[in-house]
Amino acid sequence: MPTLFFNPINKPSFSYFLAICAIASMALVACGKKEAAAPQGAGMVMPVSVISVKPTSVPISTEVVAQTEGAKEVEIRPRVGGILLKRMYDEGASVKAGQTMFLIDPVPYQIALQQAKAAYSAQQARVEQTAREEARLRGLLLTQSISQREYDNASSDKATSLANLQQALANVRQAELNLSYTNVTAPLTGVSGRFQFSEGALVSPNTSLLTTVSQISPIWVRFSLSDSEIKQLGGHLTEQSVKEVSLVLADGTEYKHKGKLNFSASQIDPMLGTQQLRATFENNDHQLLPGQFVRARIMTGNRNGVFLIPQTSVLTGDQGKFVFVADKDKEGKVIAAVRPIKEGGWLNNDWVVLDGLKEGDQVITDNLIKVRPGAPVNPHPFGTAPTAPVDLPAAKTK
Repeated sequence: MPTLFFNPINKPSFSYFLAICAIASMALVACGKKEAAAPQGAGMVMPVSVISVKPTSVPISTEVVAQTEGAKEVEIRPRVGGILLKRMYDEGASVKAGQTMFLIDPVPYQIALQQAKAAYSAQQARVEQTAREEARLRGLLLTQSISQREYDNASSDKATSLANLQQALANVRQAELNLSYTNVTAPLTGVSGRFQFSEGALVSPNTSLLTTVSQISPIWVRFSLSDSEIKQLGGHLTEQSVKEVSLVLADGTEYKHKGKLNFSASQIDPMLGTQQLRATFENNDHQLLPGQFVRARIMTGNRNGVFLIPQTSVLTGDQGKFVFVADKDKEGKVIAAVRPIKEGGWLNNDWVVLDGLKEGDQVITDNLIKVRPGAPVNPHPFGTAPTAPVDLPAAKTK
């Protein structure tokens, strides 16, 4: 039998290298699986912040966009035409009722008044003449020196002259009134608007808009509510059912004065499906101006036994809104549990929860993207650093 010797000088075959590579690859794959499986078995617990909810009382209210308007807004138009001689007020300044704002050239109206007075004087003389004639003919009629017809004509002339005297007197009063209209005055106390013409312009009676005056103390705020918002507040709103109206200004601050509802439409607008409302506010310092957009907050009462939770805690799913709470499973482990809720709108930065929670529930407020239903969590009070897992207190029942 021939003897086999290993010759170290001879090179290994190609099949030998393939076998070695295959064994090495299998070993590396096995090691990778073990390393990948290690983190999954570690069972890391997600730290989450929680708040313990307690029932509270919140106002029954809603907030809508509103717009201010003057309690009285008047367009100033001349009652007589003519040349506008002078503006007698400062644009944008406050004016008082009866204050002269514009002066229209009065000369033509002064002449017209003089003519009316002259016509009145002439008619007075005519009345005196016809009265004397009627008295003279009455004596002649008694002596049958004239016919009845002649006396009747004299009597008619006297009556006609008296009527013409009344007409002349009316013309004098109309001329005096037209002359007074050359001083265009403010009909109310308020804030004046921009002058629409220039001095020296020709203005027409009752058509040329000179400026406007708005009464802004008090000031009105106009807004409307949809049918769903009205139901949320308890139904049709009246001056008696609305307890308070407040304003939120453009910078987010609340207006210092509270308002009161002074108008409530008796029907729903069929085109918009809203109820028109209006409230009045004090505005002595003229902080609010007509046409300004604000937010009106309407309160009709208080709702008790509700919960307030941060807006970031509320999530939306296929079945509606829900929150995660830190709860114990059957084995006593602290896990994230889903709680469907019924919300009642916002109050400042919080959601109002009407149903779905009970006193003592630990609502999760952060890491909600990573939290999964049934996943173990390590809760800690909101605003504090995470600690070692602790047992949760039992939630109180209603």
